[in-house]
Amino acid sequence: MGEQAVTGADGDPTPDQPSDVDGADAAATGSPVPGRTPDAGEGAGATGSPGPTTAGMTADGAAASEVEVPGAGMTADAGGATGPQSRTTDIVPGPGGVMTDEVGVVTGELTLRTEFADGQVTLHVQYKDADEWYVVSGGKAPLDDATGLDAVHNIAVGLLNRPDG
Repeated sequence: MGEQAVTGADGDPTPDQPSDVDGADAAATGSPVPGRTPDAGEGAGATGSPGPTTAGMTADGAAASEVEVPGAGMTADAGGATGPQSRTTDIVPGPGGVMTDEVGVVTGELTLRTEFADGQVTLHVQYKDADEWYVVSGGKAPLDDATGLDAVHNIAVGLLNRPDG
C-alpha cells in the first residue's frame, strides 16, 4: 500500500505532519489518528491500558457491550460471548439427504440450525417450516467460544446444501 495524504480540518494538506506508516504515532498515543492524543477514557490513557474494545456506540439506548441486532442473526460487539447462540439457513441436501439421530434420513427442503451452547456446537435440521428439530448424526463438536460459530455454520451449509444433486 502507498502513503495516504493527511489533511487538516479545512481539507488542506498538512505537510508538517509526516504520515504514520509504521503506526508508531498510534502506538505511542493510543490514538489511530496521527498527532492526536486520546480524550479521557479513550485509547491508552494515563495507565497505558489498551482502552475500550468497542466504538462506544449504543443501540436502542443499551450500553455498547453486547447488543442483539434484530434480523441479522448476530450479536454486535460479542467479544467472547459464551451464551447460547445459533445461525439458520434453508438448504436442499443432495441425494441421500441428511442422517439424523432421531428419525434417520431426512430429505427435501430443510432448515439447518447451527447452535452454540455450553462450549459445544450442534447441528440440527428440520423440514422447512416444521416444528420439530433433529440432531444431525455426527453433528456435535466442542467449540471454545461463539466466535467460531459463523465459520462452523458456513462449512456445514457448504457440505450439506446440494440443490443440484
